[in-house]
Amino acid sequence: MAHRSALLNVMVAAAKKAARGLVRDFGEVEQLQVSKKGPADFVSAADLKAERVICEELRKARPTWGFRLEEGGIVDGSDKSHFWVIDPLDGTTNFLHGLPHFAISIGVELDGEPIAGVVYDPVKDELFAAEKGQGAYLHDRRLRVSSRTRMNEALLATGIPFHGGKEHQRFSAELGTVMTEVAGVRRLGAAALDLAYVAAGRYEGFWERGLKAWDICAGIVLVQEAGGLLGEIDGGRDYYRSGNILAANGGLHGALGDLLARAATAPAGSGAA
Repeated sequence: MAHRSALLNVMVAAAKKAARGLVRDFGEVEQLQVSKKGPADFVSAADLKAERVICEELRKARPTWGFRLEEGGIVDGSDKSHFWVIDPLDGTTNFLHGLPHFAISIGVELDGEPIAGVVYDPVKDELFAAEKGQGAYLHDRRLRVSSRTRMNEALLATGIPFHGGKEHQRFSAELGTVMTEVAGVRRLGAAALDLAYVAAGRYEGFWERGLKAWDICAGIVLVQEAGGLLGEIDGGRDYYRSGNILAANGGLHGALGDLLARAATAPAGSGAA
């Protein structure tokens, strides 16, 4: 993206400044795996520190805007239309276990709708950025979703529910139905990167339930600007508020939705209808 807007420049600078601390902390958390205390408290501090750095940088540039924060909750600004939507460490569990797959996600919401996003993976140094009407980019390379239209060639991503009971049963039915029809399903544990990878054509699609605004705000803009389609898993359109999101290229979005709908009617304990 040779000529980023002033808005994206601010977002990128904030992400990169916070990323320097996260990378240093990640090097330390790998060593903490062998300690009796463990790394959980350390990671929580790293998360909060990254959020603080991001907020400080963004507030300098847009002092009237509010914040929707994973750690800090909602912080209102005098401008009631604009909000920064921030996950300072998407993929916390990966980080906690020393797995190098996590990202900083910074989105912008205007009157309740995502309009800009940056997802930065500091370990791989991959910077995904998009702004409404301006395209999606990985560094300077324009992104387009995959052109594959055959389900048996599709590589998909998903997320596994953290809690048991009904949600796990529903997910098991969905996974059992989908995985018999596609080339593969991945669960890498960072929704912002999953959406960025759909935008980059690395995945043909992604679905997950129960996500929050900070998980998906930036990724939604990336997918939209890369030519992908978004909806709710159950067919609705309010995916940003419900957090039940289905993202895919145009050729497979409908087919993937149909597979997930079929899973909802599968008999208990069945992998496919």
